[in-house]
Amino acid sequence: MTVPEQRLPRSDRPPLVEKVAIVTGASSGIGRALALRLASMGYRVGLIARRGDRLEELAREIDSVGGTAFAAVADVGDRAALHRAFRDLEDAIGPTDVLVANAGFGTPTWLDPVNIDDVENTFRVNLMGVVYAIEAALPGMLARRRGQIVAVSSLAGDRGLPGEAAYCASKAAVNVYLQSLRADLRGRGIRVTTVCPGFVQTEITPLDATLTPFIISADDAARRIARLIDRRRGGVHRFPRRMALLMGIVNRLPDFVLCRLIGHS
Repeated sequence: MTVPEQRLPRSDRPPLVEKVAIVTGASSGIGRALALRLASMGYRVGLIARRGDRLEELAREIDSVGGTAFAAVADVGDRAALHRAFRDLEDAIGPTDVLVANAGFGTPTWLDPVNIDDVENTFRVNLMGVVYAIEAALPGMLARRRGQIVAVSSLAGDRGLPGEAAYCASKAAVNVYLQSLRADLRGRGIRVTTVCPGFVQTEITPLDATLTPFIISADDAARRIARLIDRRRGGVHRFPRRMALLMGIVNRLPDFVLCRLIGHS
C-alpha cells in the first residue's frame, strides 16, 4: 500500500506489496522513526512497546495517511507477553517478513554496591528481548525460507566503557549472538543484520550535542536502517562513519589512557 510522501519520509524505491515488518521499541526514538519509514515503503507495520498510548497514536498517524499499522503492548523482556504480541500482530497483518529488534535501554553500572537489579534488567531487555523476538519470528521465516532479522545494537558493544559495564556487555552479547545466527542461517534465505549506531538523540536519552561527538538524529538512524532493509543487506553496519572510526581508535587504547581522556578516576 502506498503512503503519501507529504506526510511520511520518502523511500528510495517504489512501494512494496503486502510485506510485513514488526518493530519492537516502536513507541519512540529509532523505533518510531523506522516504523514511519517502513510504512512509507509499503510495509504493513506491527508495533510493539510497553507504552500503549504512544503505540496507538503512532498507528493512527500511519493509518491516517494510507498506511497499515497495528499495535500490541508488551515488555520485550517478558517472553510470554512478547510471543502473544507477535501472534496477535501476525493474525492481524500476516507473517513477519522483517523483524526489527530495536527495544533497548541503558543505565549506569555502579560498583559499591553493584546495582544488580539494573544489570539484570539491562541484559533482560537488551539481550533476551532480542532473543525472544527472534524466537517468535524465526520459525515462520524458516518455513517460508525468506525473511530479514535486524537487531539494533551499538558501537558501545565493541569496548567496555567506564560506568557502562552492563550496557556495553549486553550489546556485545547481541553482536556475537547475531554473528553466530548469521552463520547458522547461511543458505536458508534469511538475512541477519546487526546495526551499531553511535550517539543517537532521542526524547528518552537527550544528549548535549556540544559534548557528544558525531551525534545523529533518530530520523537519520532510521533512514540508514531502512536502506539496509530495502537492499536486504546482511552483516554488521556501524554508523556514522566518523564515530565508527573514532571508536576503532578508542578500542585500541590502554584502559588507563581511556580513563584519563574521559576524566574517569
